[in-house]
Amino acid sequence: MSASVGEAAFALTLSAAVIRISVPYVLAALGGFWSERAGVINIALEGLLLMGAFAATVGAWFGHSALIGVTTGVLGGMILAGLYAWLTLVLRADQVVCGIAINLLADGGTRFFMKVLFDSSSNSPRVDAFDSLSRGGVAIHPIVLATILLVAVSTLVVYRTPFGLRLRAVGEHPEAAASLGISVSRIRLAGLLLSGALAGLGGVWLAADQRQFVAGMSNGRGYIALAALILGRWRPQTAALAALGFGAAEALQIALQTSGRSFERFGFALQALPYVLTLVALAGLVGRSIPPKALGRNEN
Repeated sequence: MSASVGEAAFALTLSAAVIRISVPYVLAALGGFWSERAGVINIALEGLLLMGAFAATVGAWFGHSALIGVTTGVLGGMILAGLYAWLTLVLRADQVVCGIAINLLADGGTRFFMKVLFDSSSNSPRVDAFDSLSRGGVAIHPIVLATILLVAVSTLVVYRTPFGLRLRAVGEHPEAAASLGISVSRIRLAGLLLSGALAGLGGVWLAADQRQFVAGMSNGRGYIALAALILGRWRPQTAALAALGFGAAEALQIALQTSGRSFERFGFALQALPYVLTLVALAGLVGRSIPPKALGRNEN
């Protein structure tokens, strides 16, 4: 009896950890979906997550409000995405190079301003954040609920509305879309700003989960989210499922390390588990994924 109770408790704890860990992956993958469906490669997801977390922390600290933190986090992601849009859509610079530059800017910039604002280059003071809501004995965090709704809304908008049709047209055949009077640059700008908002919300979750900002706390999540998007074949639901899979791998790695059993000999292997699974999945499936035809092209 005690063994079965222990197994049930372990399964429940693991399930909660999977949801907690997967939220930023899902939101960043959704953000990548909006920009890449419009034809813009979004290597910058890592930087957008980091900027969202930092802006959320700054807003919650100076505004003394979790709601202000959420708002500033989303805006922070959108502002950085706007900079990425200016580089790629106006200056027509290489999208991959600009994405990497945005990631480096976010990493260095957040460390610099954290030193200026909080006199620390490693972590901020603790801030206010939303707690889970309990209804009928079931607890769910507002951002978790928002993430589920955003997956459904993204699917509905992209595949069932005129704006979604224009977005997909721009990502597949920008010349044909332009010939019909569609502004390619405006649609791509909208996709990038939505991408920044969603990835910024993922950063808000990271900050809320720890109730503070820690330097480099995105920790490669943006790149894994991009892999989830590719595995999901640039569709919201399947990208979210792939993100859940990566979250489950990370949660399992943490659970095994903290289970009290002797895994010291395999410590490095366990830490690398999510990244190894990413490489294995991409190696096996990426060739079967067909990206938007105009992805990475700077035509305006």
